[in-house]
Amino acid sequence: MLKMMTFFQGLPGQQPVSGTLDLPRSPQKLPSTSEAESEASSEDLVPSLEAGVAPDREEEKASKKKKKKKPKGLANMFSIFTKGKKKKGQLGSAEPEGKPEPRPGLDGPLPTVEELKAALERGRLEAARPLLVLERELQAAAAAGGAGEEELVRRQSKVEALYALLRDQALGVLRRPLEVAPERLRQALAVVAEQEREDCRAAAGPETSALAATRPRRWLQLWRRGVAEAAEERMGRRPASGAEGRSEAESAFLHMGRTMKEDLEVVVERLKPLFPPEFGVVATYARSYHEHFAAQLAAMAQFELCERDTYMLLLWVQNLYPNDIINSPKLAGELQDVGLGSLLPPKQIRLLVATFLSNEAANVKELMARALELESQHWAQDVAPQRLDGHCHSELAIDILQIISQAQAKAESITPDLGAQIKQVLLVELAALLRSYQRTFDEFLERCKKLRNYRANVIANINNCLSFRTSMEQKWQVPQDPLSLLLGPLSELKRHGFDTLLQSLFADLKPLFKKFTQTYWATPEETLEKIIATVGGRLPEFSELQDCFREELMETVHLHLVKEYIIRLSKRCLVLRTAEQQQQLARHILANADVIQHFCTQNGSAATWLHSALPTLAEIIRLQDPSAIKIEVATYATCYPDFSKGHLSAILAIKGNLSTSEARSIRSILDVNTEVQEPSRSLFSLIKVG
Repeated sequence: MLKMMTFFQGLPGQQPVSGTLDLPRSPQKLPSTSEAESEASSEDLVPSLEAGVAPDREEEKASKKKKKKKPKGLANMFSIFTKGKKKKGQLGSAEPEGKPEPRPGLDGPLPTVEELKAALERGRLEAARPLLVLERELQAAAAAGGAGEEELVRRQSKVEALYALLRDQALGVLRRPLEVAPERLRQALAVVAEQEREDCRAAAGPETSALAATRPRRWLQLWRRGVAEAAEERMGRRPASGAEGRSEAESAFLHMGRTMKEDLEVVVERLKPLFPPEFGVVATYARSYHEHFAAQLAAMAQFELCERDTYMLLLWVQNLYPNDIINSPKLAGELQDVGLGSLLPPKQIRLLVATFLSNEAANVKELMARALELESQHWAQDVAPQRLDGHCHSELAIDILQIISQAQAKAESITPDLGAQIKQVLLVELAALLRSYQRTFDEFLERCKKLRNYRANVIANINNCLSFRTSMEQKWQVPQDPLSLLLGPLSELKRHGFDTLLQSLFADLKPLFKKFTQTYWATPEETLEKIIATVGGRLPEFSELQDCFREELMETVHLHLVKEYIIRLSKRCLVLRTAEQQQQLARHILANADVIQHFCTQNGSAATWLHSALPTLAEIIRLQDPSAIKIEVATYATCYPDFSKGHLSAILAIKGNLSTSEARSIRSILDVNTEVQEPSRSLFSLIKVG
């Protein structure tokens, strides 16, 4: 079965993913769920921030002079970010008495807005904590009602501008998580996680009508959107030129499959240990890659697909994607609870399966018809068949079975279930081909009798039946009813081939059998000896048949000898009136039966069912007691259900001392056997009696 990673190893131009995985990118203007964030990016918000900072600087300078404190540098500012939690009962400068609001992780004075801006522009994610304190103090001031509306708007615009900077910095780190130090990645993750918690806290608290709604900020959602964009970018890259013979679509899907598998393995190995569980990092990446992959397949499935693309889609949807990606050793345990599902909906898959089966049936039909046409041209052109191990050989059966097997293997490479479905389709096409094969062979038998290689090609086609039969019985394990339908045309082909091969032999035997009646059975041993000699002299003509068919042909000869012998006995030209004459004829018949049986068995006939045909007739002729004859006739009719009253009357006609009433009484014994089923083998039904 075709494996995805076999394809992967042959795909040129792909660089290893480890260390350079292009993970989610934060767009230059990330979308925001708040009104303030949607109006401008961080670059747009910075000028407004600077415009509102100047007055604060003057106030701060005056305050510093009055309090005679040392200037607060950036090092001191970031040192307070790392201090412990504030003491119990301590309030922030903007917190009203009676409504304590925690200041997360701070116990010193807050940095100025300008200092926070400078820190964030340098990528200092530690500024997230004091920024959150500023936001909460702003909310507290708005709730207290002491500040004017313009002042609140001015302060909120500064906070939102800082948040835009923080957002871009944090999501920028998450954009390429493998290219930053693990500690910095953890900082960015902590910032996003803290903002998610603050979104929840804000949703549970009272609304402040004096401030514009800025939460929920949904930074986790923005991160997931960035993951989806990164997945689309990586999966959508134009693959390097594929191996020769691979279509553009095949190269594209191979690139997507390889990229998804290798990227997710990196996520599992390197990112999962760093990301908090609430991020669901593996599931997020897996869904993003899956959705892009599914979208590409769905888009392609909307068009009228060629046979090759139909097969490719089914192969990916039902085999390579679920088996080689989702259930690969490194990913199976991680993705089993994600519930990615199929790349295409069930209805679309059913349509593709129906199209695939139809395409394959048409291809198989065309290829088999072409193979048969080519083979029949060789017959008509008197091309001698190949010889293989001393037997006439034809490649037709091999070609046909290879066409069938390839179609079967192609379906099984998608799923075993599809292999089972196509098997029934292929059997229908094979049955039609075999019927066509029989008709074509019959036409050859009629039209090409004078060709030099006529008999050799007949033998080669009979030998073909063995390959067909063996494959269907063993490899394909066809049930009995369909098998009989498939073998029917082959049986007819073989029978017609035998008739053709034996036609001249049986024509030579006909005048010899007539001598039995012409001499009134005076010298039956001599006559039979000539018959056996004639048959023995012709047997080498059939040596190029496969052994099993040579034995079957010998059974046909055996049947012909017994049948012709009975026909001679049934001619009513011999009437023996004494018991001694009848007993003498019976001895001749027994002797001839033994010669026929020995000769045919020695040359491969397995027709043991013919062994009692002539000896029992001899016994009926020998017996004189009508009751004993009845018993023998009843037994004979059991062995040969097609033995009729007409056949019995012809044999009883030899017994000239048998009265009409006795003959009628003996014939009546066959009335008991009228309900016996038709015989599986025919003997007396081949013999016409007057």
